[in-house]
Amino acid sequence: MKVVIGIDGRPDCENAIRWGAAEAAARGAELHLVHAFVWAEFRVPLGPSDVAPGLRAQADGIVADAVELARRYEPGVRVSGRRVDGFPSAVLLAESRTADLIVIGSRVSGRLLGLIVSSAGLELSTHALCPVVVVRPGDDALSGSRVVIGYDGSRAADAAVEFGLDHARRHGLPARIVTVLDDEDDDHDVLAAIRTHAPAHEAEIVEVEGNPSELLLEWSADAQLLVVGSRGRGGFAGLLLGSVSQTMLHQSPCPVAVIPQGALEGPA
Repeated sequence: MKVVIGIDGRPDCENAIRWGAAEAAARGAELHLVHAFVWAEFRVPLGPSDVAPGLRAQADGIVADAVELARRYEPGVRVSGRRVDGFPSAVLLAESRTADLIVIGSRVSGRLLGLIVSSAGLELSTHALCPVVVVRPGDDALSGSRVVIGYDGSRAADAAVEFGLDHARRHGLPARIVTVLDDEDDDHDVLAAIRTHAPAHEAEIVEVEGNPSELLLEWSADAQLLVVGSRGRGGFAGLLLGSVSQTMLHQSPCPVAVIPQGALEGPA
């Protein structure tokens, strides 16, 4: 098994390294740290100069520091790291072909590099071939007392339930499944579908009506992880697209796990 973390050398990604290292330890997986070297895509000098060791050398230092940090967090995990030329989304999408999980940090920045890195979360949430976890900076990424799962009866939501319950079992956490219903949903059908994937003794099941993103934010206030599918039906249709995706990925009080459509289908 392999957990991959996208790193960029900023303090923002330290929480992602900590979360990913802990998850690799819990899974008994290898941890692979990947730095997307974007400057190779621009016409800028990459070698050493009189005032700097060079952008490639700086990138290699970012990788070395991240590997050292991950080993400090989880000494028992096998950790490796490398620099790969390309934009973060393209580099990590390629990594998702062989990874069991991709972990990245999240931030909003007006700088070009910040915007490139931030957009990778949305790109991966839609197109990655494995589950993706986006970890916000600042707060303790390992705090929280439960796993919260968004459910709407879709195939992606079924996968989110399986992922979320597995994570809850592995970490000894209770699970809460939140179903946001709309006028087209049949309460009995959705409830029956939930119980097919999550027996009552494994999870608290909550059925609510209203705005999906607002309700998930409310019900995940005490969560250690929020799990959703990238595409859904009913109340979750388009949940990880457009403005709603921005809300969930940037405002969730905890890390967000997304099950992209490609993770259901696997590599072509």
